Amino acid sequence: MKSLFRKTSAAKIFCIGQNKTGTTTVESVFKSFGYTLGNQIKGELLFKAWQEGNFKEIIEFCKTAEAFQDVPFSLPNTYQHLDEAYPDAKFILTERDSAEQWYQSLTRFHSKKWSDGKRIPTVEDLTNATYRYKGYAYQFMKNIYHTQDSDLYNKTALISHYNNYNEQVKTYFKEQPEKLLIINVSNSSDYGNLCSFLKQTPQGDNFPWKNKT
Repeated sequence: MKSLFRKTSAAKIFCIGQNKTGTTTVESVFKSFGYTLGNQIKGELLFKAWQEGNFKEIIEFCKTAEAFQDVPFSLPNTYQHLDEAYPDAKFILTERDSAEQWYQSLTRFHSKKWSDGKRIPTVEDLTNATYRYKGYAYQFMKNIYHTQDSDLYNKTALISHYNNYNEQVKTYFKEQPEKLLIINVSNSSDYGNLCSFLKQTPQGDNFPWKNKT
């Protein structure tokens, strides 16, 4: 059934929260309001462009839709280039209750996806994983978290990355707070905050949960 609610602006909307912070839930909200969404497979394949610092290719991809989330939009430095390219864009930073909660959610998800569901994936697991292309998962871990092969999911390193990224986003938008909304999808009140930020009428009193781990 087609949504009765429509966007009020053609400006781009970027959910820049890290993976496992409720970004898929935010995507569901985007869908409920009829926004056109960036193709996630094509977006995640832009990880190579991000590695090369080729933000021009990422910005070009943004011409294909109105709302975007996850890789490459959740990666360091991307939001600055998006803000420069789309000065009227809105940015949404999703967070968990704590960095510890995020770490546990990430490792559980990766364990189910690339291991046996009981242990954290190994280098062999990730290099053999065929998600997007063989080795993608391993390259992601190495290039984002910079951990050693002997301890790919080093808790200190991953939590440090999570905290530093979120603080860098907040610092960047400190002088233009109207562009950034910070939400936690486990807080029902933040659904109303998101709807207000997007200038949309709520379609309920809470988020439509997706991919909860």
